[in-house]
Amino acid sequence: MTRLALPVALAMAAFAANSLLNRAAVDSGAIGPAAFAAVRVLAGAAMLGVLVLIRRQALPLWHRRRWAGALSLTAYMVGFSAAYLTLDAGLGALILFGVVQITMFAFGALGGARPSGRQLAGAGVAFAGLAWILWPAGGARVPLSGALWMVAAGIGWGVYTLSGRGEPAALAATAANFCLALPLTALPLLWVRDAAPMTVPGVALAALAGAVTSGLGYALWYALVPRMTPATAATVQLSVPVIALAAGAALLGEAPGWRLILGAAVVLGGIALALPRPRPARG
Repeated sequence: MTRLALPVALAMAAFAANSLLNRAAVDSGAIGPAAFAAVRVLAGAAMLGVLVLIRRQALPLWHRRRWAGALSLTAYMVGFSAAYLTLDAGLGALILFGVVQITMFAFGALGGARPSGRQLAGAGVAFAGLAWILWPAGGARVPLSGALWMVAAGIGWGVYTLSGRGEPAALAATAANFCLALPLTALPLLWVRDAAPMTVPGVALAALAGAVTSGLGYALWYALVPRMTPATAATVQLSVPVIALAAGAALLGEAPGWRLILGAAVVLGGIALALPRPRPARG
């Protein structure tokens, strides 16, 4: 796992940047959630398609894995954008990553990769630290529609991650998933009218999220997932909201409070507990 530390950190930073770009575009009213999701997938498909052509790889559009990859990616993209219309950002992250944990641990166990007691304990500690950071002060009212959209997004992302464990060519598989998810993601635009118009800054932020932090970030993640157990892949993702909060505080010039600092330490400690121990070298 030591050799994976840097690429995993890069993938988690890309996921955190996705959250920041989504909030910057949709929360500001620069673009609606349905349009953001569609532009994001379009930009990702274009970027990855060009890279596949440059590397002269085949685009596996008709492989049997594509249905799982494309449908789960669509569920995540649409559910994530729609949920934040009514859901608080912190509470949304808790629901999303809680559902991702449950989905990946459950499918991993059904597939024979049962998490160890240490992995379960580490995931529990990390999630508790995340809840401490993100839970709204004074409690929170949970809108049912937003919660259901985020549950769908969490299941979608968990299935999408697991579907990458058997992919022999991460870049080509990710490109094919984006291409097939594009018409599915654009369908809501036919009957859902976004409250916000499509502006140039909004489209630019969605394109940046799609081409760089989603397209390239997801391709990197697909290359890393086969080298981790489902439990490890699920647990390390709990660092994403912490990275997003820290980056947001740095960009806004705000000093992080003790709640964020201590909570982040708990999250990272839980992740460290859940990671597999390096095997001792044989003499």
